[in-house]
Amino acid sequence: MQDQNIKQYMQTLGKTAREASIVLAATEAQQKNDALHAIADQLIEQASVLKVENAKDLQAGKDKGLEAAMLDRLALTDEGIAKMAEGLRQIAALADPVGEINDLKYMPSGIQVGNMRVPLGVIGIIYESRPNVTADAAALCLKSGNATILRGGSEAIHSNKAVAACIQFGLKKVGLPSSCVQVVETTDREAVGELLRLKDHVDVIIPRGGKGLIERVSNDSLIPVIKHLDGICHVYIDDDADTGKAIKITFNSKSQRYGTCNTLETLLIAESRGKEILPLLKTIFDKEGVELRGCEKTQNFIECNTATENDWNTEYLAPILAIKMVEDIDEAITHINTYSSQHTDTIITQDISKTRRFMREVDSASVMVNASTRFADGFEYGLGAEIGISTDKLHARGPVGLHGLTSVKYVVFGDGHIRK
Repeated sequence: MQDQNIKQYMQTLGKTAREASIVLAATEAQQKNDALHAIADQLIEQASVLKVENAKDLQAGKDKGLEAAMLDRLALTDEGIAKMAEGLRQIAALADPVGEINDLKYMPSGIQVGNMRVPLGVIGIIYESRPNVTADAAALCLKSGNATILRGGSEAIHSNKAVAACIQFGLKKVGLPSSCVQVVETTDREAVGELLRLKDHVDVIIPRGGKGLIERVSNDSLIPVIKHLDGICHVYIDDDADTGKAIKITFNSKSQRYGTCNTLETLLIAESRGKEILPLLKTIFDKEGVELRGCEKTQNFIECNTATENDWNTEYLAPILAIKMVEDIDEAITHINTYSSQHTDTIITQDISKTRRFMREVDSASVMVNASTRFADGFEYGLGAEIGISTDKLHARGPVGLHGLTSVKYVVFGDGHIRK
C-alpha cells in the first residue's frame, strides 16, 4: 500500500467511524449488550479459525526470533478464547453509563441543572502483542457508546483480523454498522502516524504497550492521549507500621506479579524500623530470588547491592527491588513526589493523621493505605474491565473503565423559564 493510499485508507476509516459514532450515541443499552453477546458467541463458534490464524502469527514470530514471553502473550488457546468471550459477557452485564444524569439540582431561577454522561465519540487504540486486546477494547468502546479504530501490532495481524471478523459478525447481527469497530488491516507503520493525525475524526487516542510505543504516540499525536509511561510504584513503611502488615503488603506488592505497571519498584522504610524489618524482608525476598538494591543506610542492616540515583527512576518489571531508608513521612512524601510516575503509592501505618497527610500530599493516580499496590486496576476497583491506566490529570485518571470512556454535558430542565 503506497503512502497516499494509506492516508486515504485511514481517512476513510476515520470518516466512517465518525458516522458510526453518531449511530452508537443513540443506541440503547440492550442493543449494545446483544451485540456483545453475539460477538462472544461467534468467538466460541470460530475458535478453530482463530487458532489457525493465530498459528500464522506464532510461526512468523518464531521466524523473527520473538522471545518466549512475547510468543506466550501472542498465543490464542481454547482457554484464552473462552476467557475473551467471557470478558465480553461481563462487560455486557455492567451498568451502561451513557445517559446517566447526576447532580441534578434546582437553581434560584427555577431551572434544574445536571450532568449527563455521553460517549467521547471516536477512540483510536494502538496496542501490541495480545490479540485479546482487540476484543476487550472493542467491547469497552461499544458499551460506552464509542466507535473505535484499532491498530494492533504487526506480530498479531492475522489474529486481530480473525477477531475483528467475529466482531463485525456480531455488530451486523443486531443491526449496528460494522464501522462501529474497525481494525486497521495494514502493518505499515505509517498507518499509526496517519491515525495520530486524524484530528477531524478521532476524539482521543489510547496507547497500550511498551514505553517506546507510548512515548511515540504522546509525542506525535495531534489528538488528546490517555496514557501512562511508567509504573514506578512505592511502598512506605512508617514508624507506626504494623510489622506483619508491612511484610505481607511489601512482598505481595513486589512478587505477586513482576511485569505489571502496579508492581512495587521502590521500598521506603522509616529509619526507626530498618533493624527490625529489613532482615525479615531479605529472608523472604532471597527465597523468591528478588535482587535487592539498597542505599548506604540500608546496607547497614542487610547485605545487598548498592542502589544508585538511576534506581529511583527505574521501572524494573523484573525481580529487582530498590530500597531507601528515610527519616520520616516528610522525606518519604518528598521522595515519592520527586521520583514517582504518579501511578500508585502506598503507606503502611497505624497512625490516622499520617494516612490523611499521605493521601492528601502524594500526587498519584492511586494512593493507598495498608494495601498492596497490586490492587490498582479496574477489576479490583469495581469498574469491571479497563482499557488501561491513566496517570494524566485530564480527562481520566487511574484505571479507565466505562466511565473513563465517557464525558459529561450539562442538561437544563425548565418549564417556560426565561432569564430576567
